[in-house]
Amino acid sequence: VQLQASGGGLVQAGASRRLSCLASGRAFNSYSVAWFRQGPEKEREFLAAVRYGTSRLYYSDSVKDRFIIFRDNAQNSVTLQMNNLKPEDTALYFCQYRTIWGRGTLVTVSS
Repeated sequence: VQLQASGGGLVQAGASRRLSCLASGRAFNSYSVAWFRQGPEKEREFLAAVRYGTSRLYYSDSVKDRFIIFRDNAQNSVTLQMNNLKPEDTALYFCQYRTIWGRGTLVTVSS
């Protein structure tokens, strides 16, 4: 499986942005797909995950009121809907499936 994250860009504070994690080579199944981010001079931070076997969702406390994770089985992708973005959300966003990490997509939030 290879992962490709997309959807990053420059947005203004308060705006929304949707990131997509697309899998190629093999379909997601059974395990969790997660989103992480790493801001400037910060450690990588878990944001959200969806478990394919149970469809259970997991969120970090820092984003649970603003971000939504959902999957698209037809597209073999997992989306992270980010709302009410803040400058502190500026980071490189990554998706992860099992031990596989996709290349990040950069989100920059201007104040």
